[in-house]
Amino acid sequence: MTTTEAQDLREAIERCAAEPIHIPGSIQPHGFLLVLSEPELRVQQASDNVRRWLGIEAEALLGQPLSALFATAPIEAGLAGLTADDHNPFHLSDVSFALDGGSMQRFALMAHRHAGRLILEFERAGNPGQAYDTLYPLMRTFVAQLQETRELDDLCRLAVEEVKRISGFGRVKAYRFDAEGNGLVLAEVAEPGYARYQGLCFPAADIPPQARRLYRENLIRVIQDANYQPSPLVPPFDPVSGAPLDLSFAALRSVSPVHLQYMRNMGTLASMSISIVIRDRLWGLISCHDAEPRAVSYQTRTACELLGRILALQIEARESASLAQRKLELRLQIVQLLSAMADRDSIVEGFRQQPEVALGFVGASGAAIISADRCETLGETPDHEQIMQLAHWLAEQRDQLVFHSDCVSRDIPALPALAAHCAGIMAIPISRLHAHYLIWFRPEQVKTVDWAGQPEKRIDGHSGALSPRHSFERWREILRGHAQPWESVEIEGALELRNAVLGIVLRKAEEMAQLTGELRASNKELESFSYSVSHDLRAPLRHIAGYTELLGELEGSRLSERGLRFLDNIAEAASFAGTLVDNLLSFSQMGRSALRLSDVDLGALVASIREEIAPDCAGRQIEWQQRPMPIVVADAAFIHMALRNLIDNALKYSRTRAPAVIEIGAEQRSGEVVVYVRDNGVGFDMQYAGKLFGVFQRLHRMEEFEGTGIGLASVRRIIERHDGHVWAEGQLDQGATFYFALPKLTYSSSLDRDNRC
Repeated sequence: MTTTEAQDLREAIERCAAEPIHIPGSIQPHGFLLVLSEPELRVQQASDNVRRWLGIEAEALLGQPLSALFATAPIEAGLAGLTADDHNPFHLSDVSFALDGGSMQRFALMAHRHAGRLILEFERAGNPGQAYDTLYPLMRTFVAQLQETRELDDLCRLAVEEVKRISGFGRVKAYRFDAEGNGLVLAEVAEPGYARYQGLCFPAADIPPQARRLYRENLIRVIQDANYQPSPLVPPFDPVSGAPLDLSFAALRSVSPVHLQYMRNMGTLASMSISIVIRDRLWGLISCHDAEPRAVSYQTRTACELLGRILALQIEARESASLAQRKLELRLQIVQLLSAMADRDSIVEGFRQQPEVALGFVGASGAAIISADRCETLGETPDHEQIMQLAHWLAEQRDQLVFHSDCVSRDIPALPALAAHCAGIMAIPISRLHAHYLIWFRPEQVKTVDWAGQPEKRIDGHSGALSPRHSFERWREILRGHAQPWESVEIEGALELRNAVLGIVLRKAEEMAQLTGELRASNKELESFSYSVSHDLRAPLRHIAGYTELLGELEGSRLSERGLRFLDNIAEAASFAGTLVDNLLSFSQMGRSALRLSDVDLGALVASIREEIAPDCAGRQIEWQQRPMPIVVADAAFIHMALRNLIDNALKYSRTRAPAVIEIGAEQRSGEVVVYVRDNGVGFDMQYAGKLFGVFQRLHRMEEFEGTGIGLASVRRIIERHDGHVWAEGQLDQGATFYFALPKLTYSSSLDRDNRC
């Protein structure tokens, strides 16, 4: 198909969808129609074919009272009982007209109000007694059988059999619409010679949107002869308002020429459609066809409409019972999931404890829960990288509490690789602040669809209008890339789970906040205790060290070699204890002292530290590699202490190397400055990296490398006081790198930080 042909087809489809079929301006000719003003009951419009039925020109009736045609007394009570809300035509009575030659003709009078108009329709009257004697027993039998039937297909089969008995049409079928509007034939009964369609699909495009709206509002529609010539209204427009007459609920309403051609292409000359409407949704249709024209009395139409309403109630009752059972199952599974989540320290752990429930909850083959950069999976899922890409994509979708798709390739074109691993997904956010998601996956379900003819549209070469399908032969299509659609009850269940999970998260956050407050108070108490103890211990330890030194000088000549050794041990222990107390005092002061922020030249700071430690490095082979370093806004004394600790650490753990290589530098990253100190020393195992910055945490024996175990803890406290963070990387015998990151601040922007400290 060329681009021009495709454009022409789109325009023809749009014109068809916009056709105002509710205001055709004409009626089917097997009856006639009058539009009356109220309360005068004068004729404002009439169908042109009134001349054929009554021998009176339509123009001659305009402005005439209805009483000029027949006695209105018998119908006035019925007219008074008509309400504006009930749009369905109501049989008022049978009326007789005197025709030319003196003969009398009886008509069934149907009336309804719509859009401010009183519309009367007249059709040839049938035999009321026959309707009662025949139709009532059939309906009574149908209702009794319907109550004993349980399966949906059996309900539909029973309905089509009864409609065929009541109406006499050659073929009657019942079909339901899917989410896309395609109709699947569930039950069918047909006489010999009629094509069969049970199990086949009719494409949604066969019924344009405005026709579906009329099917939903007006439950029955009859076309007695597809070759009829429509009878126009006289005058064409309302003489008062100038608007066309809305015939949405008129039994005689003329139908679209496209639909009449569709019927003829199908070999159908008469049809009747009964709508199955459930909760204001067009669930399906009972469609009746006949190869010959067929008259359908209002009694038959009324019985079939009643049958359709009863069938809709039965289907709704069964769907409601099934839905209630499914909701109970979902809620039980939700309770199981929530119980597991509430009993564990984290939502993720609770989710992993119930894998069968987590997947069976919505009939998924796999699931993932994403919390920050952590991704936990169950069952069959895409790889972690694709799941994280999906999480980032979901985060860009705004105001969507539940995202669901049964065709990933269609709905998420930004992630083409995802469709190779799953066909359907459903995702719910489980945090109001962060990109945390619970995602379910469904695999591809290759689907075979048997259509009643190839579902395509064409343009009539002469008129340029949309041409209905000519072939209704079985045409098979293989659909790929689709998963089983997510049911509305599953989507609602996922939303209910989300709300409950948010409640658990909030409760855990409140518990954590309470614990944080208690820990903060405990830390303050411990900090005060640490400060007091370390301060008070300094004097006794100095006394011990002083008296030990004095004892060695005064009495050393009298002591044995063993006594001198004991004295040296006391001096070393007192010195170590003094250093430890000094470090503890400094550590406690870091949380008590206010930050004094200023511009700090990191390069100059490192140079001064190297000068300070030069005497301690005498005799060692050290290769210093100092990279360019920026100026930062920080507390100069505290940053000096942090860098000194890291450099001392690097020197200490690389003293077995010749030469020891110490690299000091900084990197500019988004929003922060990262400072690092790297050495080629003994390194460490990364599985213990989380312990390095704790108080009194050591990865090496004191006999190998001296130290108090407080230095790195001091570094962390200093950097965190600056709203930064620390980390380390290393390998055994291959050196280590220690990092700290500081936020990029100008001196002026740091004033508020200085004030709040």
